[in-house]
Amino acid sequence: MNKLIAPVSAATGSVAVDGKRSFRGWRLASILSIVSILAVAALALGWWLLRAAPAISYVTVPLTRGPVTRAVTTTGTVNPEVTVIVGSYVSGVIQELSCDYNTEVKTGQICARIDPRPYQTLVDQTRANLAVGKAQLLKDQASLAYARLNYERNANLVQSHAVSVDAYDNARSNRDQAEAQIAFDEATIQQRQAELDAAQVNLDYTKIVSPVDGTVVSRNVTVGQTVAASFQTPTLFLIASDLTKMQVDTNVSEGDIGGVKLNDKATFSVDAFPDRTFEGTVVQVRQSPQTVQNVVTYDVVVGVTNSDLSLKPGMTAAVRVITDARNDVRRVPNQALRYRPTRQAETPSGPHIWVLRDHKAIMIDVKVGLSDDNFTEIESGELQAADQIIVGERTSQNRAALSAPRF
Repeated sequence: MNKLIAPVSAATGSVAVDGKRSFRGWRLASILSIVSILAVAALALGWWLLRAAPAISYVTVPLTRGPVTRAVTTTGTVNPEVTVIVGSYVSGVIQELSCDYNTEVKTGQICARIDPRPYQTLVDQTRANLAVGKAQLLKDQASLAYARLNYERNANLVQSHAVSVDAYDNARSNRDQAEAQIAFDEATIQQRQAELDAAQVNLDYTKIVSPVDGTVVSRNVTVGQTVAASFQTPTLFLIASDLTKMQVDTNVSEGDIGGVKLNDKATFSVDAFPDRTFEGTVVQVRQSPQTVQNVVTYDVVVGVTNSDLSLKPGMTAAVRVITDARNDVRRVPNQALRYRPTRQAETPSGPHIWVLRDHKAIMIDVKVGLSDDNFTEIESGELQAADQIIVGERTSQNRAALSAPRF
């Protein structure tokens, strides 16, 4: 009986093992099927998300009123209106200095003195030569007086044949020579007087004087220095006539010079006062061009009042010349005129802007006026005071199609 039971038991165990393996295979197949379905679904969802157009939100700014100012920006140098170069007409050694930097001077005030001794010697010499010439004139005048008496005497005697005609002619010749000598002496005296005057001028030039009232802004000599004026007049001092009146010398490019004119308002700043804006007026637009590396510029001079003496000669100024301005006008950011919807197929002609009304973008044709770096004037167009001007877009993924400007 045991032999009959054993095979049955063995058969039963084999059936149990095969059933367990079949269940495991079915479960694995089910998992693989589910994973495949999820993968396909994920791919389909990703493809749909990629194909789906993202929602658009608009970046807007309100329609405003305010000034629109067109300006030309450039750089320049602050200088006094009148700067006088004081030099030396004669050569020599600087013997004395009485002016220094920032010295207030008056017209005719002596600022320096060149050693006058060589020039004083020349003056004494020419004065002595002049005295010799005057003495010679006196001597020759006495000779002329005698020659005239002798001529008159011989003229009376020759009529009575008391003297010969030759004696008469000789007396007349002596008189004429004496008169010519007087003329020669007078010319010599004039010549020597001119030499004395020239020597005196050179002597006076050893005194370096200020030609104007002003302030010494530069001193280029020291005591004991030798100045040579043989070939080029040396610069000893620079004197600004009035530091309360300054000017900014700027260079404006040929592309901008057409808009700059006399009496245009200008503002500028200097590094010494970064928080302060100085105001001035265009006083000159010079016609002479300046060409540097094929770039043509023109000198524009801006006059400015410097009553507190804040501005110093030589400062670098960042200048803004106002060429045109509008006050209290409707204006929109320049970016609003450049905005184009991403889903728009065609680009309309003419200036236009887009506004957001009832959550819809509406295009409005406009007529533009003056434009500056930030805003453009709107002269006409069906705009409302509450309109929101579109300047850009943002997608639902928070990626900006066009970033919004900051004003």
